[in-house]
Amino acid sequence: MQLGAKIRTETGKGPARKLRSMGRLPAIFYGPEIKPIMLSIDYMQIKKILKGKSAENIIFDLRIDSDEKIQSKKVMIKELQRDPVTRDYLHVDFYEIAMGKEVEVEIPVDLINTPIGVSEGGILEVARRGLRVTCMPEDMVDKIDIDVSGLDIGQSLHIKDIAFPPGLKSTEDENLTIATVIAPIPTAEEEEVEEEEVEEPEGEEIVGEKES
Repeated sequence: MQLGAKIRTETGKGPARKLRSMGRLPAIFYGPEIKPIMLSIDYMQIKKILKGKSAENIIFDLRIDSDEKIQSKKVMIKELQRDPVTRDYLHVDFYEIAMGKEVEVEIPVDLINTPIGVSEGGILEVARRGLRVTCMPEDMVDKIDIDVSGLDIGQSLHIKDIAFPPGLKSTEDENLTIATVIAPIPTAEEEEVEEEEVEEPEGEEIVGEKES
């Protein structure tokens, strides 16, 4: 995806607020052999690109406008800062990648189909919403579909059970749980236990002899 960027010279909170008021987002570009370059990008353009997607696993063709010359760089988002209340974007870090080298990213998972156990009243508990993998940039995918239809009550799906898309290799423990189908939670009526009537044992009455 192409994304235009312009070099900026002013830094600090004041200039950053001014940029945002003009519909621009402060950004920075850097890489293993490149000095950081301060940039600004169009806010609505980046918002449109990221809508409904994971910001971490998109490769951008960042076109940097500097001195009337356009530099094209292949980048990924390293960090995306957001306002904790409004969730508006505040700042973005772009990191240069080499198309011939592996990258490590977190890919969202999408659990598809209804587990057998859920059809029988169980509850699907999701332990992980994303998986960290290594891959070549051209092998990257938007998400990993995982079929959970075979899970019965009490069964779990682990990383080792997944058929990853070609070119993707997990960097995590293969025994980590992704999803589990647990037994249904008892209702209030089912939890009520009938109180058993306990009969108190009758004590023997001891009558003392009266002296005459």
